[in-house]
Amino acid sequence: MPRFGPIKRAELIRYLRRVGFQGPSAGGKHQFMVCGDVVLRVPNPHQGDISTGLLARVLREAGIARDEWEVL
Repeated sequence: MPRFGPIKRAELIRYLRRVGFQGPSAGGKHQFMVCGDVVLRVPNPHQGDISTGLLARVLREAGIARDEWEVL
């Protein structure tokens, strides 16, 4: 169960797959993942972890509440 905080990109992708997203697929400047009608841009790989603020934005776009995230 991930806590709400900084997370590695690979872990973010793994947890998004657990809730039904497929991908990541290539596109433009960012990769994206799809779940039904939701198309979610995935942050590009970089040296550090994905920050709490960016994680909050990604989860909001994905339609995942913070309490749902911490239950995964």
